Amino acid sequence: MITPVAMGDGVGGAFTGRAGGVSTAPYDTLNMGGAVGDDAAAVLDNRRRVAAGLGVDPGRAVFMRQVHGAGVAFVTSPDLSEPVDAIVTTVPGLALAVLVADCAPVLLADPAAGIVGAAHSGRPGTAAGVVPALVKTMSERGADPARMTAAIGPAACGRCYEVPEAMRDEVAAVVPAAHATTSKGTAGLDIRAGIAEQLAAAGVTGVRVDPRCTIEDPGLFSYRRDGRTGRFAGYVWLKGDA
Repeated sequence: MITPVAMGDGVGGAFTGRAGGVSTAPYDTLNMGGAVGDDAAAVLDNRRRVAAGLGVDPGRAVFMRQVHGAGVAFVTSPDLSEPVDAIVTTVPGLALAVLVADCAPVLLADPAAGIVGAAHSGRPGTAAGVVPALVKTMSERGADPARMTAAIGPAACGRCYEVPEAMRDEVAAVVPAAHATTSKGTAGLDIRAGIAEQLAAAGVTGVRVDPRCTIEDPGLFSYRRDGRTGRFAGYVWLKGDA
């Protein structure tokens, strides 16, 4: 299952779901994560299936070694050795991928400047400012935040994402909009609201938010709900060939 995202003329964007792949339980079926214990051949097959569905070259997809930080890398090929949580490119046909299972996948594009970016923004990354760092890096390479389109993908919602009160307060001290109360009346975090606040502060107003909650939606992978499980992906790319 693939959900397309409108990112502007000449830009492709999408979020994958859980169905339509070959992985077996507990990764069933469209697991995109290569570091969660799934069979490597199954993950490769899943990634090829998604690439075919998106119309991109499976050999030109960039996957990060995500570490819940705020590091950003500019990439011109699929080869990425350093651990980062955000990537940027100006190369057509190079698909940027972000893997998640409760954290927020964030896609950014400035079609006029011919630049796209993707970020993995969970609780630590949101507090560290990975999305503002991505906007800054894209701006340094010619993008204009006022022209940017942003898509915040499915993630654990504030009704479900329960955390200790001290942790909520620590995050909310730097990202106030992330402060939430769960459906049980306990301390929670709304990571997507926090990211939207960060984007607005950076001058990005064209923001779309996918309302699906990973914990509530069985069509999405959720680490908090299931523990050992797969990862779904967000993709963004400049259309055309390099």
